[in-house]
Amino acid sequence: MNWLEVCEHPALQNLPFKIELDETGKIIMAPTKVYHSIYQGDMAYRLQTLAPTGKAIVECAIATRKGTKVADVAWASPERVATIWSETECSIAPEVCVEVLSSANIGREMRTKRQLYFEQGALEVWLCDPEGRITFFSRDSQKEHSTLFPDFPLEITK
Repeated sequence: MNWLEVCEHPALQNLPFKIELDETGKIIMAPTKVYHSIYQGDMAYRLQTLAPTGKAIVECAIATRKGTKVADVAWASPERVATIWSETECSIAPEVCVEVLSSANIGREMRTKRQLYFEQGALEVWLCDPEGRITFFSRDSQKEHSTLFPDFPLEITK
């Protein structure tokens, strides 16, 4: 399957799972818990508030060399929004891509996703653990805080 087929397939509508594709077109589903959705909403709101000229995006599909990956939250500048607005999946990653981790996420998977997002043009990738702590990455290293959003908190509280 390709991403457009996934988006339009009637049996795949309204599933309580996050869906992605691997490089062969195989569907990968991951269930989410309530905290996951709360963190997504909180981070999207904060990103939009801190940079209202850009767009916070929830469940942002990004085309990568290993299939379609879906960032839980992303932020794109007006220039990138103009490029991706009408696309089914982003041909270029938003500047910030965020993954909210669950117990099912493994380190290797997150390292691969970070690499794929950077290959597609992300400037920062953030990981939010189940306790709300955020780890910030640039292409070359882990950072103390976001360079693009220096006022973004290091933790999302309950």
